[in-house]
Amino acid sequence: MKKILSTITGMLLILCVTSSISKAQLKRFSIGPFVEAGFPVGDLKDTHNTGYGIGLGADIKLIGGLGVTGSVSYMRFGGKSVSDGMGNNVKYDALSAVPVRVGLKYKLPIPLLYVKVEGGAANLTGGDGTAAIFAPGIGIRVLGFDLEGKYEAWFKDGTMGFFGLKAGWNF
Repeated sequence: MKKILSTITGMLLILCVTSSISKAQLKRFSIGPFVEAGFPVGDLKDTHNTGYGIGLGADIKLIGGLGVTGSVSYMRFGGKSVSDGMGNNVKYDALSAVPVRVGLKYKLPIPLLYVKVEGGAANLTGGDGTAAIFAPGIGIRVLGFDLEGKYEAWFKDGTMGFFGLKAGWNF
């Protein structure tokens, strides 16, 4: 009796998993949380440390592998303390922002791989204004898990750029 019950339980589990996988492939809309890390380059590297963020992203599939994507997050880069060359230490404040991005995503013919480009605005906290965003990236998505590498530039009184790594889950 135990063998029959465990066999039926196993078959039901397999049926549930394969059913949810097949439905996930037919979904046209997904939403989910993500975490990201930003590694500063250029002038931002001289004044700030690695940044970390958390957010919520969404995808809408259109036709032919093309889709629309959007996200809102909170990102923070810790400030550095650097020497000005004359023996004085200069302490830079942390840079915090709420980036809002929208863009296009294209699923490549290579399975699971995609490219995307996003634009938007980073609302800098502390009354520092708003910076324009440009962020091209490449990623891989396996079922609900999404891993993306990107370059993101914020334009306000110069360029604040960083390479980013983003990992999330889509429902």
